[in-house]
Amino acid sequence: MRELVEIGPGKIVARGWRLSEVALVPTRRTRDIDDVSTEWQLDAYRFEIPAVAHPSDATMSPASVIEMGRLGGLGVLNAEGLWCRYVDPSSLLKELADTPAETAIERLQEIYAEPVKPELIAERIAEIRAGGVTTALRMSPQHTAELGPLAVEAGVDLLVIQGTIVSAEHVSSNGDVLNLKQFIADLDVPVVVGGATNYKTAMHLMRTGAAGVIVGVGSDDWSTTDTVLGIDVPMASAVVEAAAARRDYLDETGGRYVHLIADGEMTNSGAIAKAIACGADAVMLGSILADAAESPAAGAWWHSAASHPKLPRGRFRPGDSGDIEVPDLEAILYGPSNSSDGSQNLFGGLRRAMAKTGYTTVKEFQKASLVTT
Repeated sequence: MRELVEIGPGKIVARGWRLSEVALVPTRRTRDIDDVSTEWQLDAYRFEIPAVAHPSDATMSPASVIEMGRLGGLGVLNAEGLWCRYVDPSSLLKELADTPAETAIERLQEIYAEPVKPELIAERIAEIRAGGVTTALRMSPQHTAELGPLAVEAGVDLLVIQGTIVSAEHVSSNGDVLNLKQFIADLDVPVVVGGATNYKTAMHLMRTGAAGVIVGVGSDDWSTTDTVLGIDVPMASAVVEAAAARRDYLDETGGRYVHLIADGEMTNSGAIAKAIACGADAVMLGSILADAAESPAAGAWWHSAASHPKLPRGRFRPGDSGDIEVPDLEAILYGPSNSSDGSQNLFGGLRRAMAKTGYTTVKEFQKASLVTT
């Protein structure tokens, strides 16, 4: 049962826990690290590591999506991003990398004012498919009915419907309704939806028929969702609640398993390990991938909501100066690491955490014991 705290007369709040506030507890046995597997499978698609790249233009271009897939993870391209608005946004991304933080949000709004071009969606999917990796495209709930069928027709493998908060049915007073259950049932590809923030939302999204549910609102040091909307859900609690919903949904359906992807607070390999121990099947990596040499914005980082034309949410991190040694994507995911803060060799860190606590698979590791710190 969640701990409840009275913050004043008549107002009770639930206590939430961040990943930084919990820690793994070793068991009576350890494992050889060579016996540990980080493989993960979503529907028919198998991956070497439980990693999904956040669909930010700062990190995901068609080329970096392909490289992420080549290295065993899942790259996701934003169907409403620059690569589907401009034939070649490389010069704009270079400009953004050199843009001061003070003026960046206004410039983002200007650049993203260019409309999405349906023909570019098909071209990007074809480009990624030609790279021989799983093709995943992200779109917001508001544009899913319009862009989803285009992506499916173009041959996308996975569809990601992602917003800050996503519900099973989005209703508008103008009569527009996006019923995810009906929409997903009509598609021929698996769908990942999110973000969910608690048991009830996660359960409703599972009942839409989604293959995976994103848990969290992508919070990190550069997110301003808390200060703009007042929404901030601690990741450890959010994942544990979603995992409880998955167990109940598994019983409800007689065995249908929905994968959970934790999105938020992923700043190091220890956070990845703790998210999986809370019940996640995979994690979504955002700003930590901006440091990779393959990232198209040369170290700059912004959330997709930072370019919102009326209510931007997210701070802008400028690109790296030229005198900084930049690791490639392989070093960030697999090492070797030249840093001791857990920001590189992320999945070597996960494998070692699993070995030290006595687990050999990601599924087993979800049962790991945790303690508050």
